[in-house]
This record gives sequence, C-alpha cells and structure tokens, in this order.
Amino acid sequence: MSRDGSSAIVAERGTWARLTRWAQRNMPTRESLEGNRWLRPVAHRVLAPALWRFTRRSVPRGVALGMVTGILVPMGQIPASAVFALPLRANIPAAALTTFITNPLTTPPLWVAAYWVGRKLLRLDAAVPGSPLANKVAANMGWIQWLYAEAGPALAVGLLTVTVVGAIVGYAAAALGWRLWIARKWARRHARIVADGAQ
Repeated sequence: MSRDGSSAIVAERGTWARLTRWAQRNMPTRESLEGNRWLRPVAHRVLAPALWRFTRRSVPRGVALGMVTGILVPMGQIPASAVFALPLRANIPAAALTTFITNPLTTPPLWVAAYWVGRKLLRLDAAVPGSPLANKVAANMGWIQWLYAEAGPALAVGLLTVTVVGAIVGYAAAALGWRLWIARKWARRHARIVADGAQ
C-alpha cells in the first residue's frame, strides 16, 4: 500500500474515532434523563429498557425523530425527543444524538435554506402575470410587514419541508447503515470461521 493510501486510512480512522468519542461524550445516559426536571413526570416510561436498545427498527425511528425535534423544536430538543420516543418506540440515544444536527453553526444555513425552499414552494405570484402582488407588497412593506407577509409563511413551509425530507433521508440512511453494519459483521464472522476451519 502506498504511503498516501495508508495516511488516508489513518486520517479516516482518526476522524471516525473523534466522531465516536464525541458521540459517546454527548449521548445522554439513562441517569441524566432520570434527573432531568422536565422529564421527571414521565421518567419511569422514558427509562424503559426497550427505548434504550439498539435495534434495526428503533434506531432509524430515533434518527427520524431526532431530525424532527432538532429542526422544529427550538429549545429542549433532547427532552422533547425522549417524550416523543415513547409512542413511536424510537431509540432515545439515537434521537437525542441526532438533535445535534442543529447547532449554532448549522442553524443559520438551515433557516436560510428553509426560507429559500419555502419561497420556491409557495410561489404566490406564479398564477398572476407581472407579479402584481409582489410589486404591491414591496411598495408598502416595512420590515415587520415583510416578516409577517412573506418571510414567516415561507420559513414555516420551508422548515416543514426540510424536516420531512430530512426525517425520510435520516430514516433511510440509518436503516441502510444498520443493514451494512450487520452484513459487515456477518462477513467478518464468516471469514473467521473459514480461517479457523482452514487451520
């Protein structure tokens, strides 16, 4: 193997190791959720072992739920994902970890993209030639009116659209990742059995 190829593998392992350490550091524990004052009324249900097991069905549900609560719930995302995991039977650690998709670095670009998507989807002037509505609104618009008439609806529609698409993509990626991980595990096991049988 070339030197560049081995350094790329080391860098990939280093990045993966850092990402794994970050996830382990930030993933909520059962004890931390038990002590959360917002979850105290439902703590006995949130701490159910079935919600903390990593299974092929619960992890993709948790990722999709984390995308929804991460994008749509502005504060208290982890407690919200823990409460919503109850009826959905989603994995709480996966949901809580996925809420970190929105953070101070990713939220502004996400909101700008959501606003752009919402404007494209709403297309209020598409049915009327010459866009008289836009011209009228632009002529009489102050900042508050613009926020109420254009930005608010566009942002709301865009956030809902981005959330739905993100949840579907997150669910599919988690389900595919789970299948690939299990297939890799079985291949290693099979290779080990073949190697042990050859000796």
